[in-house]
Amino acid sequence: MREYFMVGGRRLSYLDFGGSGTPLLALHGHYNEASAFAPLAEALAPRWRMIALDQRGHGESDRAESYERDDYVADVAAFHRHLGVGPVAVLGHSLGGVNAYQYAGRHADQVAALIVEDAGAVLDVDWSFTTRLPRHTPSRQALVSDLGAAAPYLECSFRRSGDGWGFSFDIDDTVASQKAINGDHWMDWVSVNCPTLLIRGTRSNELAADHAREMIARRAGKARLVELPAGHVVHQDAAAQFASAVDAFLSESC
Repeated sequence: MREYFMVGGRRLSYLDFGGSGTPLLALHGHYNEASAFAPLAEALAPRWRMIALDQRGHGESDRAESYERDDYVADVAAFHRHLGVGPVAVLGHSLGGVNAYQYAGRHADQVAALIVEDAGAVLDVDWSFTTRLPRHTPSRQALVSDLGAAAPYLECSFRRSGDGWGFSFDIDDTVASQKAINGDHWMDWVSVNCPTLLIRGTRSNELAADHAREMIARRAGKARLVELPAGHVVHQDAAAQFASAVDAFLSESC
């Protein structure tokens, strides 16, 4: 079910996949939106009730003037308050993974367990792919053709507008967000106190194996690493294995 709430004069949207299970908040990555988690929500039901946010500038949520780190974390806090579910497990992919561990590090009493999918503690994002995205195509098929192998990973964000097709996110906003996410976030990562699962794709070009292992070492005893045969979007490339790893971790931690 799609729902909305207001924060700072902007409307944010989210999908509550429903059920009576334990809530799990989910935060998507750049180029995506809450609907990207639909297959995972189905796989984790009925034990886990996924509630996924369309983060600022994505999906059905309003665009924003700023995409800084504090802005995203404040949105997650407002989302959590709106739901009124108490301390909860949080899962985030890429952009959402950084937002998730920063929220967990800064609001330790609100996060019971954390799953970070293919996001590092130090980021140096190359936004050149974003600037090459088509801003408008005459048909959905033309958009798919222009994107090539990337199309399945962006498909949830396809939108028809006027006489053509584009995305639910703004390209310039995405570049601003990617620039703002770059930097050293070790302080936030090591501030997380709850049980943490870091999931990395073995073919990922975003999270190097050595960096992932250093992240675990710096939180010895509180974080574990699972590597799955996938690229950056692990929950899509290795869907069944990803869902199994998340379910096992949450069953043990929550």
